[in-house]
Amino acid sequence: MARVLVTGGSGFLGSHLCDLLLAQGDDVVAIDNLITGDRRNLAHLANEDRFSFLEQDITKPFTVEGKVDRIYNMASPASPIDYLQIPVKTLEVGAMGMQNMLDIALDKGARILQASTSECYGDPEVHPQVESYWGNVNPIGPRSCYDESKRYAEAMISAYRRAHGVETRIVRIFNTYGPRMRLNDGRVVPALMSEALRNQALTIFGDGSQTRSFCFVDDLLRGIMMLMESNEEMPVNIGNPVEMSILEFAKAVNDVVGSEHPIEFGPLPENDPKVRRPDITRAKEILGWEPTVDLREGLRRSLSYFQQRVEEEDAKKGSGAS
Repeated sequence: MARVLVTGGSGFLGSHLCDLLLAQGDDVVAIDNLITGDRRNLAHLANEDRFSFLEQDITKPFTVEGKVDRIYNMASPASPIDYLQIPVKTLEVGAMGMQNMLDIALDKGARILQASTSECYGDPEVHPQVESYWGNVNPIGPRSCYDESKRYAEAMISAYRRAHGVETRIVRIFNTYGPRMRLNDGRVVPALMSEALRNQALTIFGDGSQTRSFCFVDDLLRGIMMLMESNEEMPVNIGNPVEMSILEFAKAVNDVVGSEHPIEFGPLPENDPKVRRPDITRAKEILGWEPTVDLREGLRRSLSYFQQRVEEEDAKKGSGAS
């Protein structure tokens, strides 16, 4: 049995990770300042003896009592809405937050995994993206607060490994979806699912030819946990290599919801990547990992969650609640 810290534990990925760690017998401490997380994602663990929640901003120094064996650093705002609304906090979590968690790892002798991102590759000129590619990132654009936060965190965790001997792991996460996503965070999956469930036209940006590769949350977290327990210190891409255009994705949403809503087009955001697809050769060779859930199956597994959240939000608006 391990004692595991999960920062960003009330978020989309972090809360699912807490479930999986508990299921394998670990003690779990979820840490979150709730700036983008949601307590409802952890409500079902209220009576779990091996689970505890610490409301804490990891950009502020803090201590953790007792032993710590593993740290999954999942904390970070991670959506286009967040980039625009809280850019400074987004940068801080990759800088001070990363260093504070590394100091805890150093003090406790814990292994630490950093949840990095495919955004480190920016608007890539190498396709598909391999871990050896250094990226094409605009350091002063509207997305830079997230891109550069994650790139800095990778540099910091690598420096602690070299200078202090901390056991480190780095995962570069590609587009992931599933239950517990925030409906209004600006990401394409919840945006199009909520529009389809409300019988609205589906809104996509640009002409829809830009591509993404969508990985179901269960597949992603299985890969992340395998990486944590591996001996690999260099970054590893975890994502689904099946690439599709956003226009194709919108049609898949219509299919799963059982609708034929029209598609409307809006202006493409600045620095929005034109292509995105992981090369997962290293994940296959090092971890023996690859995704198993195809897109339509993953969307079907997510449908009841999105339906419930849409109904809750619409009821709240109807009652005039804020």
